[in-house]
Amino acid sequence: MARILVADDDPHIVLLVERTLSRAGHQVIPAHTGAEAVERLKAAVPDLVILDIVMPALTGIDVCRHMRMHPSLTSVPILFLTMKEDIQTKIAGFEAGCDDYLTKPFNVNELELRARALLRHTIKPPASGALAVGPIRVDPNSGAALIDGQPVELTPVEFELLYYLTAHAGEVLATERLLQDVWGYPPGTGNPSLVRMHVLNLRRKIEPQPARPSFLCTVPRHGYMLQARTGES
Repeated sequence: MARILVADDDPHIVLLVERTLSRAGHQVIPAHTGAEAVERLKAAVPDLVILDIVMPALTGIDVCRHMRMHPSLTSVPILFLTMKEDIQTKIAGFEAGCDDYLTKPFNVNELELRARALLRHTIKPPASGALAVGPIRVDPNSGAALIDGQPVELTPVEFELLYYLTAHAGEVLATERLLQDVWGYPPGTGNPSLVRMHVLNLRRKIEPQPARPSFLCTVPRHGYMLQARTGES
């Protein structure tokens, strides 16, 4: 059983999410404002946080940024619920540190699937063995990601994605394979834009010039590849 904080200023959404996840065996902690969510986070660290983006005063993005600035909360996965489908809203959410998003209105089965996939990053045992490709070093046992010896702050999903890419360095990895192996989504259920957004965020954190990536490259119509030598995607 996981402890899941759900924050939305629409009480009907909070109740729907609470019923759905409670039936799946989870304990749900409800909140109806961003400020209330922050208070709940002070009381106890949850296994997963589900946030509405648009809330009065403190938005979901504000709460997400708050979490990523606090050591005890920085590794907690975050799922955004949003009415907004535009690319800039998605980018803002991922830059703030969210791990996934779900657009309203949503299917409750998909909500449960997304929650289960994100909880994998909280409850599963860490992979063994540090890996290195060029200047990139990823150690799942210490939770450290280093670029040229300097630590890089990553969300749980970003860390697992980078570790997976490093473990398969030099191999072209299709988006569908990443959705299955990193996110844990069954075939045909993941959103390809989720991978694109995380790749963009990783490039901002590990590349000297994110717009001209040297390591995390796109292979057109095939997927992504992490390479040790300098090149262009």
